[in-house]
Amino acid sequence: MTGARWGDAATYALLGMLALFFAVPFAWLLSLALRTPAEVYRGAARFIPAEPTLANFGAILSDPAFLVYLWNGLKLSASGAALAVVLAIPAAYACSRFDFRGKMAVLLGLLAVQMISPLVLLVPLYRWMSALDLLNRDLSVIAVYGALGMPLAVWLLKVAFDAIPIELEEAASIDGASRVQTLARITLPLARSGIASAFILAMVMNWSQFLIPFILLERDADWPISVAIFNFAGSISASTTQLLAAACLIAVLPAVAVFVLLQRMIVSALISGAVKG
Repeated sequence: MTGARWGDAATYALLGMLALFFAVPFAWLLSLALRTPAEVYRGAARFIPAEPTLANFGAILSDPAFLVYLWNGLKLSASGAALAVVLAIPAAYACSRFDFRGKMAVLLGLLAVQMISPLVLLVPLYRWMSALDLLNRDLSVIAVYGALGMPLAVWLLKVAFDAIPIELEEAASIDGASRVQTLARITLPLARSGIASAFILAMVMNWSQFLIPFILLERDADWPISVAIFNFAGSISASTTQLLAAACLIAVLPAVAVFVLLQRMIVSALISGAVKG
């Protein structure tokens, strides 16, 4: 084998190990979700259940409260992602089309903000929202989701805008279109795959958020699925472990399904945008 092939083999081996590292917990979770209460007590003695059952999934999906939690998670995640994209569009367009002093510093600053852990923001965020009487409101969670998702959306949309030939906008300007008209009628439609990718990634990121809704929402009926499962996990016994496992799998499946079904579109938008120049 040549050096390049050895490198490829090592890369695939490393990726396989990483995939196995993340797949084992899901496999164990699935094993628990398919067990009867009697088999849960056996622990790790049998990885494959002797009598697998889907009754645990049926019990979870038939619970009206669980469906409410799913709806809350979807509502907050989608609204926060939409807000992030709306806020990111003018910033990404300006960074793509205009040359100004400190542009790279602005982009790097947005990237640095994206790296800040929500743990750093918990105490000041709670005190600020409490002072403004914005606790237990969906709009407060959506606003925070939008702010946290905007830096990533700016970078993704800038890539999409960069791939659109500027000559199209110049032609529209010659025809009398304003900058806003050009953005709305030409640039945004051509960048729709990049916009969709930014929305999807921001929504998946919001779906997995736990700390933000945990500190801002106190009413049970307002919780998204991530907070609801955490509170349920604190009160389970050995006889309900299989129900918790089924609930966790159902909560994770939407994000996994989105990446599996739309990975080609997301990767394409990240690499080349909507139009190859």
